[in-house]
Amino acid sequence: MRASTDPGVATAERYRAFAEVEARGMSACYERWAAGVAADPEIVTLIDLLPPVKRQPNLVFSAARLHGAVAGEYPAFAAWLREHWALVAATCLTHATQTNEPGRCAVLLPALAALAGPLAIIEVGASAGLCLHPDRYSYRYRSADGGEWMLHPTDGPSPVVLDCDVTGPVPLPERMPEIVWRAGIDLHPLDVHSDGDVAWLEALIWPEHDDRRSRLRAAVAVARQETVEIVPGDLGDEIEALVARAPAGATVVVFHTAVLAYLNEQDRNRFAAQMTRLPVSWLSNEGQSVVPRVLDRLGEAPAPSHPIPASAFILALDGEPIALAQPHGRSLHWLG
Repeated sequence: MRASTDPGVATAERYRAFAEVEARGMSACYERWAAGVAADPEIVTLIDLLPPVKRQPNLVFSAARLHGAVAGEYPAFAAWLREHWALVAATCLTHATQTNEPGRCAVLLPALAALAGPLAIIEVGASAGLCLHPDRYSYRYRSADGGEWMLHPTDGPSPVVLDCDVTGPVPLPERMPEIVWRAGIDLHPLDVHSDGDVAWLEALIWPEHDDRRSRLRAAVAVARQETVEIVPGDLGDEIEALVARAPAGATVVVFHTAVLAYLNEQDRNRFAAQMTRLPVSWLSNEGQSVVPRVLDRLGEAPAPSHPIPASAFILALDGEPIALAQPHGRSLHWLG
């Protein structure tokens, strides 16, 4: 169960859940900050001045770091936040959590490569579109027995190398999928050619994750070589028209990762119904309770030999769970 994104949840509870579920084991700084906020009525009062949908820990913390908040202990952060609240609040109102983690391509690639090509891929919640270039990155998969499997783009090694630890019968691809068309949808697309947008993407990366920051910069350089169209708008409103634009003869794949948690239940159900109705393969990579009915179907799959972390994502194809994934793509456990 992931920390709630429901704007109706009390702020203190929301930050406490973020500390205990999402940040624990992922960012010691964010765990301290979120736990500190949960126990600090003065800071909670400040955050409650924002609209409910803008009170997300990721958003507030990223806005603070964009303006110079330094990773460290909570008392120093709280003092900084009180002094700079006007700047942070203004950024929260104009920005959104649009983490664009190219590392997630490592958990998507085996599923993409297993589909009949050529592929036309559409990412909903695409941010700056960095996950729309899975065939332009290099991959290093490592198994529990120390084995290593490398895969490179057809034109040679990429400056972006994505590492992923794998367990279970992962269908590691022999070659890159053939992607003949790619596009995305986002409420507020980010531009890889904009220094301001790239700075925001860097601020969204958690403090200790220096490897992700370096990877982001390299992925931005790759994305700048070929512009990909990202349609501005709501995913539920735009997806059918975009699917209709995909080239004939291609397998259309609609995918998303860490996106549907920001939709309410009605809109999630509407989107799931669209995916069932449209002539597409639907690849979802979301928190365990996010995609309708996927968690229930997970119980029907062979159980992994180790406990499932609360923060693990479920990778599902057409609503059927196929793997468990670390949220930033660092590991993949294939079911079956």
